[in-house]
Amino acid sequence: MTREQVKQAVLDALLTVAPEARPAAIDPAVPLREQLDLDSMDFINFVIALDEGLGVAVPEADYGRLSTV
Repeated sequence: MTREQVKQAVLDALLTVAPEARPAAIDPAVPLREQLDLDSMDFINFVIALDEGLGVAVPEADYGRLSTV
């Protein structure tokens, strides 16, 4: 996958938990949880959507590294 394809997969996963989000307005330098007001369940659902969308398991130890696009 290209970098753009991965970015699109991340945005698609975000939209499953935050359908009101505007992808063009997401600032890659600001943590996603702050921008989209994601609670812990939303964040877990985002990680699950990433896993399904990309076919890559994200270890729980790495959840903290998923803070920005």
